[in-house]
Amino acid sequence: MEWSTVTDWLVSHGTRILIILLISAVLYYVLRKVIPSALRLTVKRRGKGKKAEGEAEKRIQTLSRIFMATGVVLIAMAAGFMILSELGINIYPLLAGFGVIGVALGFGAQYLIRDLIAGFFILVENQYNIGDWVRVADIGGSVQEINMRRTVLRDFDGAVHVVPNGEIKTASNYSKEWARVNLIISVAYGTDLDHAIAVINRVCSKMAKEPYWKKAILKTPEVLRVDNLGDSGIDIKILGETRPLRQWEIMGEIRKRIKHAFDEEGIEIPWPHTKVYFGDAPPPPRAPAEAPKKQKPRGEILPPGEEGEGEE
Repeated sequence: MEWSTVTDWLVSHGTRILIILLISAVLYYVLRKVIPSALRLTVKRRGKGKKAEGEAEKRIQTLSRIFMATGVVLIAMAAGFMILSELGINIYPLLAGFGVIGVALGFGAQYLIRDLIAGFFILVENQYNIGDWVRVADIGGSVQEINMRRTVLRDFDGAVHVVPNGEIKTASNYSKEWARVNLIISVAYGTDLDHAIAVINRVCSKMAKEPYWKKAILKTPEVLRVDNLGDSGIDIKILGETRPLRQWEIMGEIRKRIKHAFDEEGIEIPWPHTKVYFGDAPPPPRAPAEAPKKQKPRGEILPPGEEGEGEE
């Protein structure tokens, strides 16, 4: 092969391939800049304040990843076909082959199609976003990644769960706009309930006024009702509202403060009591038996005054 032929090919086709790669890189850069900006203009905020702003930002982040992944795939496919054409490879048979393969896969990829359709509705309906704490397919965790096919969760233990969107029948979002404090505190049956309820409300009210907790608490937790008369104690229900993902931290602090307050006020927190019997109960003691009457032996002569004793 003459060097002139190689040089001519590089000048003609190599230059075009380089231009294709440069255009692809520019398109990728434009996507990274344009998509987030366009989403910030189009995504509507529900409400005002930092809470609405945080929800909108999570929505923008989730959609940005989806659109970026889709855009990268389209750019790579277009660039690949154009480069193959420049290399002298006829791409039309390839496209026809892809069509046949697509039809064959369509019959066997029912689960994939189901996942894609479910993922589409999850995104359109804004069921959850990256950073939310959700429970899907009986798995709870923080949403690490979401796309048209799958949802990736990380639980409290750090384990990562990959859930196909088609397996999600019910999605429970624990961080949608606001969260709730839902506590049950038990007291002993001998406790003055009015006093215990006053102590609980006082503790929650004082906590909600502190600067650190005031930012996280939307509605001060307070006693809702006497919830249950249990086997060992009386259950008191506490409800309140917090910012998303702060409910567990707040509930832990409320438990700690109530325990200290109960100790100071002498209010008893009950615990289960159990009586255990080993074997059968002992029989009751018998009454003492009467002493037998003294019998007079035959032929015995009794002293005067004792005659007749022992005879009936």
